[in-house]
Amino acid sequence: MNLDQLVATAKAMVAPGKGILAADESTATIRSRFDAIGVESTPNTRRDYRELLFRSEKAMKDHISGVILYDETIRQFARDESRLVDIIKSHGAIPGIKVDMGPREMPFFPGERVTDGLDNLRDRLRDYYVHGARFAKWRAVIDIDARRPSAGSVKANAHALARYAAMCQEENIVPIV
Repeated sequence: MNLDQLVATAKAMVAPGKGILAADESTATIRSRFDAIGVESTPNTRRDYRELLFRSEKAMKDHISGVILYDETIRQFARDESRLVDIIKSHGAIPGIKVDMGPREMPFFPGERVTDGLDNLRDRLRDYYVHGARFAKWRAVIDIDARRPSAGSVKANAHALARYAAMCQEENIVPIV
C-alpha cells in the first residue's frame, strides 16, 4: 500500500469546485437510455457516447475531478485508438471504477439487501489498477422504514464495505465509502 499515492488521489478527487462524473452505466442501463432516444446500443455507439463526454475539454478540466467507469469502459479505446482512460487523464481527471455486482436479497432478512462482489475483488482491483483506475465505487443499499434496517442488515453491509475498502487500499485504489 502506497499511502502517499492514496492520499494524493483522495485530495485530488475533492478539489474545490470539481466533482465526480458517474459514467458507470451498465450495458443494460445505457441500452435503456439509448432506447429512449432511438439510438441502438452497440459497443461502438456506447464508445462514441462516452468519448463525446470525455473529450469535452473545458468541462472536464474545469469541473471534473474523477470519472467512475464501468468494466466495459475502462477497457475501451476511442475511434483514434487512444484509450478512454488516457483521454480522461489528459484533462487532469482521475479514472475510477464501479466494482460491486449489485445488491441481492439477504437470506432470512425479507426485504433487505446486501451488495455482492467481494468474491475475486482483489484480482479485479489489480486488473483495474493496471487499466488506470485509482479509485473505486461500491454501493450499499439499506432500506429504511418502520422495521428496517435490521441489525443484521447493517452489520452485513458494514462488513462488506469494510472488506471492500481494505482490499482497495491494499491495491492502491481509493475506496469511496
